[in-house]
Amino acid sequence: MNPIDSIAVLTGAGISAESGVPTFRGPGGLWRRYRAEDLATPQAFRRDPRLVWEWYDWRRGLIAACRPNAAHRVLAEMERRVEAFTLITQNVDGLHQRAGSRRVVELHGSIWRLRCTLECGPAWEDHRVPLDPLPPLCPRCGAPARPDVVWFGESLPEAALEAALVAVERCRLMLVIGTSALVQPAASLPLLALRHGARVVEINPEPTPLSDLVDEAIREPAAIGLPGWWQAWMEGER
Repeated sequence: MNPIDSIAVLTGAGISAESGVPTFRGPGGLWRRYRAEDLATPQAFRRDPRLVWEWYDWRRGLIAACRPNAAHRVLAEMERRVEAFTLITQNVDGLHQRAGSRRVVELHGSIWRLRCTLECGPAWEDHRVPLDPLPPLCPRCGAPARPDVVWFGESLPEAALEAALVAVERCRLMLVIGTSALVQPAASLPLLALRHGARVVEINPEPTPLSDLVDEAIREPAAIGLPGWWQAWMEGER
């Protein structure tokens, strides 16, 4: 096996789309009349929390029916075999954890966690589908709860961003999987890895702004390209 013992991975919407997770809006239904940018904001929640929660409840129902794919499973296996391994994800669907990954940094939060709008305590997991009532209420103080996700106009969680930066600065190999390399600050993480001398591999069926800078670009979907790359890595061919 290739002796690289420190790996950081960045995943985006592409890896989840291969499991059937919609990238914000699905065909049909109420949400065709709304843009994600009009619903996933603090302003929208203050204006109509029930409407925002109806959208999130709909999304949670769709995600609950999806299953981790081969790429999710390979990443969980990599974690078990690589001494220093950090999985950084822009996704909020929890599929990495369902595949068995444990060292996961969620840059944008989780659709399965809720937090109190009055910030009376820590966020909590709630996997009920559908949720009832809408909006759900904080079990501690009774105030309305919101999804524990990063909305447009909000900063990333400080602890998650710091953990991602540390992992990227220390890694010897970085995999960038299924992300457009456009959304900041996540898009800057592979550039940081390159500056620190890491080998960077991109797996994406389409070219991105990162493609010309990486050491290797694999033009395949994650569920095909990553298992193939992992097999070759295990056999010492990379």
